[in-house]
Parts: sequence; C-alpha cells; structure tokens
Amino acid sequence: MSKMDDLRAMREARYEQARARAGNPATRAAASVPKRSAAPAEAPTATTDPSEAPSEALCGHRNMGGRTCTREAGHAAKSHRYA
Repeated sequence: MSKMDDLRAMREARYEQARARAGNPATRAAASVPKRSAAPAEAPTATTDPSEAPSEALCGHRNMGGRTCTREAGHAAKSHRYA
C-alpha cells in the first residue's frame, strides 16, 4: 500500500468510529430533550429596587479564543474589549 492508501484507510476508520459513537440521530434528539416536571417551577419575582440591580452589566460577547468583552451591555462602540 502507498502512503496515501494508508492515510485514506485511517481516515475511514476514524469516520466509522465517530459514527458508531454518535449512534442513531433520532435517539440522540429524543435523549437530549429534558423531561418536564408535572408541577411548574415558581418564577423568581422581579424586584424594582435599584440597589439590588447590577450596577453595570457587561456585554459578554466572546471571541474565538474564549475571552469575554468587558464593555457595558449594549455598547455603541464597534469593537469589543476582551479580557
């Protein structure tokens, strides 16, 4: 076998292993849906007290490296500041 044939065989073997690990798509979709409880959970009450509100919410945009933007939420600047 040539080098390219070996590489092709290894790639196909990895592909088959990944398919076997993934399982049936219909089964995966049904399993990933969380079950609902019979009684609905109580929603937390919203407070209008400004002292309890966060002083400055962050934008939260993430870059490809996983860093998060430290500017305020809804900032008008085109660029993000990551930290």
